[in-house]
Amino acid sequence: MDDLSAILASIFSSGTFNEMLRRATPVALAAIGGSLTEHAGIMNIGMDGMILMGAFFGVFGSYLFTSAWGGVGLVLLMGLLVGLFFALFVVKFRSDEFIIGCALNTFALGLTTYLSRSVFGTSGAKGFPSLPTVDLPLLDKIPFLGAVLNGHSLFVYLTWLFVLVLWVFIYKTPYGFWLRASGEKPETLRTAGIEPEKMKWLASILCGVLCALAGAHLSLGYLNGTFAENMSNSRGYIAFACVIFGAANPAKAYLAALMFGFFDAIGLRLQDYVSSDLTGIIPYAITIIMMVYVVVNAQRRRRHAAQQQLSRRARS
Repeated sequence: MDDLSAILASIFSSGTFNEMLRRATPVALAAIGGSLTEHAGIMNIGMDGMILMGAFFGVFGSYLFTSAWGGVGLVLLMGLLVGLFFALFVVKFRSDEFIIGCALNTFALGLTTYLSRSVFGTSGAKGFPSLPTVDLPLLDKIPFLGAVLNGHSLFVYLTWLFVLVLWVFIYKTPYGFWLRASGEKPETLRTAGIEPEKMKWLASILCGVLCALAGAHLSLGYLNGTFAENMSNSRGYIAFACVIFGAANPAKAYLAALMFGFFDAIGLRLQDYVSSDLTGIIPYAITIIMMVYVVVNAQRRRRHAAQQQLSRRARS
């Protein structure tokens, strides 16, 4: 009984929720970027590679310029280039986005592994200039909440701003309407004199930048200037699952990322009581349950819609 109380106290401690925010942020940044491409009618499965490239070039820029902000600047440039590369094949050449996404993930893994071993050696990179943490004095005076919200890198707080801005952009501006129409009704949008391809280019580029920033937070913010091979650890696929679970709504996708971060943090806390090999699968098992829920719920809605249609026909 005492062990159970200790486990529950550890799970629902301020440290767990603090860790939740840190672990959810890279997934959330990629997910809100993936929401843009999803609305544009593009299934971006290449987000894992984009995150990995952002993580490497963040540390490489930090090493090159001896400044974490120099690393962030290089990450922004790399995110722009990767987004352009993705859009070139998917939008311009009309290649299959699933194949291009898988190729991008494979290319990113090979490139970052080669560059990391060439520049930093087989041990990887560690201890380079990292992003400072933010401490808000007013929050320190609030019990529990202060311990949860303080002490994060700037990207944790920027993610909240990005969620709000992109939600307003998608649902409350003409450009957001055009973005959604480019994926749902491209011919109608073209009839109105707006090229849907331009919106798809915009969505792909912004997604590349946001995924690269997710990688920058992972290496420069969360892991304090550290890069390890394949450190994205399938976070791009988790982000894609969050996009689907949240119906490409940035706010809902962020909440789904928080759920992943919470169970990931719980897995870390439970390592004192259970094998780390077992606790490591918890967030991924939750992701599978999320996707099963989405599929089952979609089937239920289709059956309900079909029954309503049959009822209307019977009445008429």
